[in-house]
Amino acid sequence: MAQANIELLTPASRAEIDTWVAKYPPERKQSAVMAALRIAQDQNGGWLTTELMDAVAGYLEMAPIAVYEVATFYSMYQLEPVGRHKINVCTNISCLLRGSEDVVAHLQQRLGIKLGETTADGRYTLKEVECLGACVNAPVAQIARQYYEQLTPELIDRIIDGLE
Repeated sequence: MAQANIELLTPASRAEIDTWVAKYPPERKQSAVMAALRIAQDQNGGWLTTELMDAVAGYLEMAPIAVYEVATFYSMYQLEPVGRHKINVCTNISCLLRGSEDVVAHLQQRLGIKLGETTADGRYTLKEVECLGACVNAPVAQIARQYYEQLTPELIDRIIDGLE
């Protein structure tokens, strides 16, 4: 296995990863991979480079392919640059039945982009996600770590107007 440059992870990121590693038995430190990827992604403006994933693999003493598998399986990890505000819209059945198509259409019209795209000014990325786990209050979107529920076009406009 090639030596990864774990120095790509900032000291603050390594310290935060260590808090997650400490939650597992020493021989199971790889269990912190999801948290480590989130931390590395946050450090890098919201997306993961191959080099950062390799650094996570090196830091957790695991094969890079195992890290890539996690990063490509879960929709919360981004493998290319995203806007300052990543808007994740649930389009699963509960949200669909409660109007997520209208939410997506309104966001696309308001932002001038389609699902999976980023605005030209780098401010917004619009993503479709399978489920945000808040079905009771569908339709739902997530921006950063904040959930927005029972969305309407008017509420969407207020939310977007309130973002920096």
